[in-house]
Amino acid sequence: MMKQKFLTKRGYQKLQKELEERKKERRIIAQAIKEAKEQGDLSENAEYSEARHKQRINEARIMELESIIRTAQVVDNDISTQTVQIGCSVEVTSGKQKNIFHIVGASEADPSKGYISNESPIGLAMIGRKKGENISVNLPTGRKVEYKIISIKKQ
Repeated sequence: MMKQKFLTKRGYQKLQKELEERKKERRIIAQAIKEAKEQGDLSENAEYSEARHKQRINEARIMELESIIRTAQVVDNDISTQTVQIGCSVEVTSGKQKNIFHIVGASEADPSKGYISNESPIGLAMIGRKKGENISVNLPTGRKVEYKIISIKKQ
């Protein structure tokens, strides 16, 4: 059985936009392949090989996006801020350092910008927790981090 994947409304819209752009790119790549074919010998045609490579990558991503969009559950914007859940922004402290984590579905995660997957160690540790709670997270590096939840807001 496949594990349920979640997306915020923002993430869903972002993936739909990428899918539209990749479908437009499909036509551009097809034109590049057609033009490269017209140059003759395909065995030594770098433009043709490059266009086919781009086509394979683009088609794989289109299939991936369509699958995610078709199967993901979009999290309602009308979420409670009583507990941490997907779609929340969570302000935490760790020692004297403050961080804000946006809890999102795995396909939206971008840790460098504070978008943390619900499936990541930090996301898993925070889901279901309340303001004022202390949590302990074992990071993949083996390091243990302690956080205190200061506030929970809608994204």
